Amino acid sequence: MPFTLDLDIETALQVLFFLSVIGVILAGIAGWNSIRAGSRLMFFRKRRDMIMRGWRMIILALGLAAVAFSLNQYARPAIYRVFPPSPTITLTPTITQTPTITLTPTITETPTITFTPMFSPTPVLPTQYLEKFTGQQTPDPAAVFSSLQFSRKIEGNLPDEPLVEFANPVIHVYGTFSYDKMTDGAQWTAIWMRGDEIICDESKPWDGGTGGYGYTDCFPAAEKWLPGEYEVQVFLGTQFITGGTFTVTGDAPTVTRTPVPSRTPAPTSTKLPSATAIPSKTTFVRPTDTRQPTITAKYTWTSLPPTEKVTATGIKPDVKVITVTGTPPSGLIP
Repeated sequence: MPFTLDLDIETALQVLFFLSVIGVILAGIAGWNSIRAGSRLMFFRKRRDMIMRGWRMIILALGLAAVAFSLNQYARPAIYRVFPPSPTITLTPTITQTPTITLTPTITETPTITFTPMFSPTPVLPTQYLEKFTGQQTPDPAAVFSSLQFSRKIEGNLPDEPLVEFANPVIHVYGTFSYDKMTDGAQWTAIWMRGDEIICDESKPWDGGTGGYGYTDCFPAAEKWLPGEYEVQVFLGTQFITGGTFTVTGDAPTVTRTPVPSRTPAPTSTKLPSATAIPSKTTFVRPTDTRQPTITAKYTWTSLPPTEKVTATGIKPDVKVITVTGTPPSGLIP
């Protein structure tokens, strides 16, 4: 029987990565030993050859380290771009009930209560999401999704350290999946639930192409991540397509709210007393003297002949001298 090696892309990348890491370790040790041994030789040429061989091994170790880093970070997305993955359909196991011994009843009673199951085996899209549909394309019935894997962060739509149990504090959770035979423009919906409470959801037209890797994420407030079991349901159109569950442990962080200080009412202004009007100035009118002066004495004017008077300039003006006799009236200037 011939021996066949059947490796998928993920396993091949992991094997190459570990081989590169082992090569880095061996080449580094060999180079270091060669340099140490060469430095102890007395002959120049042999010492130089040993040291050069050691440095070549160290350079080889650095190259292998770069190859290992590239394989771990960039090889997987690059290969999946060339060879789109074909997701494996996960079959849902059916529960086989253990048969029990059926006793033959002697009296047949008429049942009065009909048992109605609380949960449907297949999740149903809530009716409130039908009003949010904006997709214009009909989903392909042959489209397939893989089961969800949950992680705190992703790299290239692939989970980084998938978990089924998250310890608080939980900030951001991603649910990643692979898909195939999808149609752009078809409506898809993801609902994150804790019991009957919806904590996150998204519903929009598909824009991820026909095949590859995708994700849905949930980023509520930190106090929303209460301990318990969470379920994510993904619908294509109105049909359930995939889902998954995970558990959150530990108490959710509580939000400390700083009390808002109450507003202090501003003091009311006190009105100043109104200014007292200054009494107006009273003007006193002095009575007019209406008395007429009386002349008690008569006086006569005597005209004398002009006299001559010599001034400093030598001019002799005529001066007329008038002699007044008697008492003049009061108020008159002679």
